[in-house]
Amino acid sequence: MSAPIPVIRLHPGDGVVIARTTLLPGTSLGDNVLATERIPAGHKAAIRAFSVGDPVIRYGQIIGFATQSISPGQHIHTQNCGMGDFARDYAYGEAVQPTAYVDQPATFLGIKRPDGRIATRNYIGILTSVNCSAHVASVVAEAFKRNPITGHDPLADFPNVDGVVALTHKTGCGMTQHEPLRILRRTLGGYARHVNFSHVIVLGLGCEVNQIGGLMQEQRLADRLRALDIQEMGGSRKTVLVGIDFVRENLADSNRITREAVSASELTVALQCGGSDGYSGVSANPALGAASDLLVRHGGTVILSETPETYGAEHLLTRRAVSREVGEKLVGLMRWWEEYCAREGAEMNANPSPGNKAGGLTTILEKSLGAMAKAGSTNLVDVLDYAEAVTKKGFVFMDTPGYDPVAATGQVAGGANLVCFTTGRGSVFGCKPAPSIKLATNTAMYTRMEDDMDINCGTILDGAETVQACGERIFTHMLQTASGEKTKSEQFDFGGAEFAPWVQGATM
Repeated sequence: MSAPIPVIRLHPGDGVVIARTTLLPGTSLGDNVLATERIPAGHKAAIRAFSVGDPVIRYGQIIGFATQSISPGQHIHTQNCGMGDFARDYAYGEAVQPTAYVDQPATFLGIKRPDGRIATRNYIGILTSVNCSAHVASVVAEAFKRNPITGHDPLADFPNVDGVVALTHKTGCGMTQHEPLRILRRTLGGYARHVNFSHVIVLGLGCEVNQIGGLMQEQRLADRLRALDIQEMGGSRKTVLVGIDFVRENLADSNRITREAVSASELTVALQCGGSDGYSGVSANPALGAASDLLVRHGGTVILSETPETYGAEHLLTRRAVSREVGEKLVGLMRWWEEYCAREGAEMNANPSPGNKAGGLTTILEKSLGAMAKAGSTNLVDVLDYAEAVTKKGFVFMDTPGYDPVAATGQVAGGANLVCFTTGRGSVFGCKPAPSIKLATNTAMYTRMEDDMDINCGTILDGAETVQACGERIFTHMLQTASGEKTKSEQFDFGGAEFAPWVQGATM
């Protein structure tokens, strides 16, 4: 194949192009325009002139406004492009179309639980009601980890158990007993019920705000959890011993599973992006969007989240909302986040991180337009609060912060049994008990961090693969991973420390 041209133009109406590699002055940008300065890889170059206040268009949408005059061939970034307000036409439901479901859905090898739900992994979980019980929970889990020095593996006789994992957090007390407590309990309840756990124990201290009894009553977990309070048990050592006994007593039962062919409709996939770059909205995100469309057509579910990273692009999602109520709930979330930022002295455009900006993303508008591509093109069927249970098939949106561990924690609490995570800068991430597939936006980073990346979507930039073909490859990898194939993050035992419930309200 011939070498791809040095720039990417995503839409005929765009006033910018994206550099495939670092461009030197004099490089052709198309439209008889030459680069007048060095353009870093993944960054934008102007192919038309901009006056101060002119909208800058990428994806055929506004990503910002010129803060100074820009000549054709110049580098467009934070030095000459910034945020600005503009009217959005929400056009509720205007783009809703019937979903083209396949006649015979694909299958994967899943684990059928007694209640009929389908798991992709088989863990024993240790949850904590409060940070004060975190160390005790970790000691229990450590007792079942393979020793890298001696090679001793406490789970060697239980090959169908994927592990014993302690999910600890930094809150549970010194908190207001309204929405912050409800969010924490909803998150813990979602994990306690998660299909990828065969058995769950929750450890508390005994005097915390998040009393285990209240958690179990509010989340209806009496038949699901074994609960231990350190103070009632007589201290840390005794609690550890009882916790270890609990795991040992249930290992044989947990191991008593088989995988069987089940429909891809049993997959609920959390869509995540982190460490994004200027290529995210060109390669990995739209490719994941193509895979998302495939999964929905096969009857499955995808969850888009990170509300601040949808800001400025929400009007494209409301067009796909199956009802005005669904669309208005999404818009309502945007208004809440605007008020939240104002109250905290923050701003929505503070979202692109230093790494995002170094990779070529200039404003939250630009980041959002690329991020939403992960959700493909099917109808938006529901909008959920953080960690709320997903009950509808298809494309749903969940309100979460943009911070990846917090967002993914909410999605898994909502029922995601698989995570797909795109990255351009190179995020390393896992999310037990759900396996996490990492998708690289560019070949250079994939090659540099191959031990962490599962799929290279840089093939799109290299001209070796179309977005649709890459999406089909991702969909196949979803099925393989759901069938038990270990991801790179699982091989490195990621996924316990990344548990991060959303903390709201005052710490008292």
